[in-house]
Amino acid sequence: MGELYELPEGWEWQEWKSIVNVRNGKHYKEVLNPNGKYPIYGSGGIMNYADEYLCNENTTIIGRKGTINSPIFVKEKFWNIDTAFGLEAKEEYLIPLYLYYFALHFDFLILNKSTTLPSLAKSNLQKILMPLPPLQEQKRIVAKLDSLFAKIDQAIALHQQNIAEAEGFMGSVLNEVFGELEGQYEKKELKDIVDNHDGKRIPIKASDRENIQGEYPYYGASGIIDYVEDYIFDGEYLLISEDGANLTVRKYPIAFIARGKFWVNNHAHIVLAKKEVSSNKYMEYSFAYTDISSYITGSAQPKMSQKKMNIIQFVIPPLETQQKTVQYLDQISQKTEKLKQAQQEKIQSLKELKASLLDRAFRGELLVSLY
Repeated sequence: MGELYELPEGWEWQEWKSIVNVRNGKHYKEVLNPNGKYPIYGSGGIMNYADEYLCNENTTIIGRKGTINSPIFVKEKFWNIDTAFGLEAKEEYLIPLYLYYFALHFDFLILNKSTTLPSLAKSNLQKILMPLPPLQEQKRIVAKLDSLFAKIDQAIALHQQNIAEAEGFMGSVLNEVFGELEGQYEKKELKDIVDNHDGKRIPIKASDRENIQGEYPYYGASGIIDYVEDYIFDGEYLLISEDGANLTVRKYPIAFIARGKFWVNNHAHIVLAKKEVSSNKYMEYSFAYTDISSYITGSAQPKMSQKKMNIIQFVIPPLETQQKTVQYLDQISQKTEKLKQAQQEKIQSLKELKASLLDRAFRGELLVSLY
């Protein structure tokens, strides 16, 4: 299974069933021990530890369900859960890292038959066709990819650091601006600043949304998660995360503006700033600055109820001062976002370079072009 093309002399196409042991994962309740010797892996990484193992050293993990295109290479013995496959190279034919790099290159989504959650079957994995050079050639390819990828990953890390520094700078500007405002003006509770429209929200199950795909954004706790054929809001509103891990980790904005025609589920509060008191944009920046941790309940599933949210206090200067504050923060934000976008584009180019190198490697062109 896979796209065939002409291989260099001495290479051959081989099905995985001949050169790869595909190890099914198992539930880990019986072997779970946080102090155990062997890590328990899912498709996203280490989940816990166990007293036993299922897979040997130098095995590649891929997801069986959900995230199926993010291989992980594990150098130690480990237990894989039932939503992850372990791919062990038969080392008389195949170098483990050569298999890992091929897994990075291969698009496992072409094997997916599910219309909901992506999933893989062991029987289909065993049919994958793989370009296989002699072992010495595999070693040379792996060595070259190791060297090139290390340099690319170092460059990506530098761009990611630049993004983090830009975000940190924006945070310091917010602290400075709102810290100064707090020293001059009084605070109000959110319920006195905005009108709440939570009662108009209507959640739609993912399975039902499949039948009503359309042009209108469908918002959840952290932004757009789908598009549907109808809308329940029209205008500009401020959406605020109601639940989810993002309330505590704050990887994405807690509050964000939605404009135009759109739908909102019950995982995001929806409010509209009272024009005589404030603006949606000023409140968006206010939420970005404010520590809301004391208004969040639940550890396994963080939640900020409407009742809790309503009593969060924000500094509210005169409207003219708010407008000037927004204008200043918009200027800084636009410059910061422009810088972040440039860094993201460079990261994307480097990821595309990785994909190109992998493609050349498995066509036998990498060593020819680089030596």
